[in-house]
Amino acid sequence: MIVRRRAVPAVLAATVLLLAAGCSSGDGRLPGAGPAATTPGATAPSGAGTEPAAPAKGSVKVLRTVAEGLKSPWGLAPLPGGGLLVSSRDEGTITRIDARTGKETELGTVSGVSPAGEGGLLGIALSPGYASDHMIYAYFTSASDNRIVRMLYDERKPAGEQLGAPDTVFKGIPKGFIHNGGRIAFGPDGMLYAGTGESGERGLAQDRESLGGKILRLTPDGEPAPGNPFPGSPVYSYGHRNVQGLAWDGRQRLFASEFGQDTWDELNAIRPGDDYGWPKAEGTSPGSGFHDPVAQWHTDEASPSGIAYVDGVVWMAGLKGRRLWRVPLHGTRAAAAPQSFLTGGYGRLRTVAPAGGDRLWLVTSNTDGRGTPKKGDDRVLELEVR
Repeated sequence: MIVRRRAVPAVLAATVLLLAAGCSSGDGRLPGAGPAATTPGATAPSGAGTEPAAPAKGSVKVLRTVAEGLKSPWGLAPLPGGGLLVSSRDEGTITRIDARTGKETELGTVSGVSPAGEGGLLGIALSPGYASDHMIYAYFTSASDNRIVRMLYDERKPAGEQLGAPDTVFKGIPKGFIHNGGRIAFGPDGMLYAGTGESGERGLAQDRESLGGKILRLTPDGEPAPGNPFPGSPVYSYGHRNVQGLAWDGRQRLFASEFGQDTWDELNAIRPGDDYGWPKAEGTSPGSGFHDPVAQWHTDEASPSGIAYVDGVVWMAGLKGRRLWRVPLHGTRAAAAPQSFLTGGYGRLRTVAPAGGDRLWLVTSNTDGRGTPKKGDDRVLELEVR
């Protein structure tokens, strides 16, 4: 059953198997977005052939370590004008990092977080009206569910006291020891997107009345967004195992990374209303009617987490794979085989975010209980990517 509450209005390695396999037809656009775009296997609309493909090969250069010694970092939100907010899954805190000096200032602890297993304080995002309302959104695991809240950030207050009380925007997302999803992001349409997991109960992914194993699309106040594919429902796409990354390209097309089970991890191009197959399919399944991935990886090469889009390329952080993947795109297809970088050099990689131009922020994840922490872990790195 879908449960939601309207909040008080805000103040305001080896080469992987590459796929460009078929899916149901449709253009993959956001509701109200610009010109139509192709999806894997779909017939290209007029003019789509003029869209350039990203270069097949690229490069990564580590420019510097911005900060280190972080504890179970998970979500990352760059601040306008500089600075980075980082959430700690297990500590339940949000910390501001000065991107120039690396100085850390703890904003405060998010009340209601109940960390266990893969759950805790996960993704964070800034309100579309952050410049005036100073609101931070967060996805976290509580004692009863996974939920999305928003909090006022007042940097004039003393460190540790800068977060206001959480205002619950959306609740009732199934929780589990595993597969809690957790990535949130505001799309170019101003709507709030959330990637959820099926909490270890596989059948939830195919149940459109459940919030588990989905990508949700909400208004900033937590209501089902106008134009969603299923009237009155926050569900945007379904059949997901555990969505961990969300990013849009320059034509407002949404991509998402997803944990597989034992065989294939996935990068997907998201079309509203489509079924991505789990638990009936993992990876590509031609002729099944499920939406096949843009690219897939064996699970020991990826275990994908955050993704970011920069100049025609999706960059994907790998946890178990301990590497950064580069997936060049031609529309919503992969233009060439993905490349891997930083393999093993920084351990488990959790989150990436654009840093402007040809730069990326990268957050490692070696203190999440599955890594092998070393002195100074975890850290935020600045990368130059091409």
